[in-house]
Amino acid sequence: MTAYAPPQTKMDVLFADEFAVVIDKPSGLLSVPGRGEDKADCALSRVQGDFPDALTVHRLDMATSGLLLFARSKEAQRALSGQFARGEVSKRYIADVWGAPATASGEINLPLITDWPRRPLQKVDWEIGKPSITRYEIVSASSRFARLELTPLTGRSHQLRVHLAEIGHPILGDDFYAHAQALAARPRLALHAASLEFVHPSSGAKVKIESRCPFDPS
Repeated sequence: MTAYAPPQTKMDVLFADEFAVVIDKPSGLLSVPGRGEDKADCALSRVQGDFPDALTVHRLDMATSGLLLFARSKEAQRALSGQFARGEVSKRYIADVWGAPATASGEINLPLITDWPRRPLQKVDWEIGKPSITRYEIVSASSRFARLELTPLTGRSHQLRVHLAEIGHPILGDDFYAHAQALAARPRLALHAASLEFVHPSSGAKVKIESRCPFDPS
C-alpha cells in the first residue's frame, strides 16, 4: 500500500461566515483523519487551523478534488447534514472518462453496497444494494475520452466511480475501478466536485459555490 503523502498546497477558502466554510480540497488529501497518526493531516484539520470550530458535514474521496462544506456550530451541522440526508443539496461534478456514452445525456440507476471482502470497494447488488442514481451529460468528447458533467441524486460511497465503471466508461486515473489503460491515462483521479448549492443554515438563502476544474480535458 502506498504511504499517505498529502499535497502541501494551500487550500482555497471559497466561502466563510460564522455558520459555514467551503474550501477547495486538493486531490490526495483526506477529508477527515484516517487511522493512525500518519493520516492526521486532512481537510478538517487544516480548516480548523483557521476556523477551530469547524465540523464535518460531508466528505469527498481522498483522490477527488473540489468543494467541501464544513459547519461552524452543532446547530449548523445538524441543519446542513439534514439537507444532504434529504437530498436537498445540489452537487455537480466534472469527470473525464474512458470512451463516451452512447447518448449525450442519461441516467445511471444501479444499486450499490459495500464489497465487504474488498473494503473500501463498492459493488452493484440488485438484491440488497441501496438505490443509487447518477445523471450525466457529455460536455465534450475526443476519439478516446469524454468529459462528463455528473449530478448524483443519491450520495453513496464511490457512487460516481462505480456507476461509470459499470457502464464501461471508468473515470481516468481511478486506481480502484478503472482498467489498466484508463488508469494510466491520468496521474490522478479525474473527478472534481465543481458546484455545490445549499440553503444557508441561518438566513435560509440559497448559497451556490463553484470551483474551476483543475485538470484539462484530454
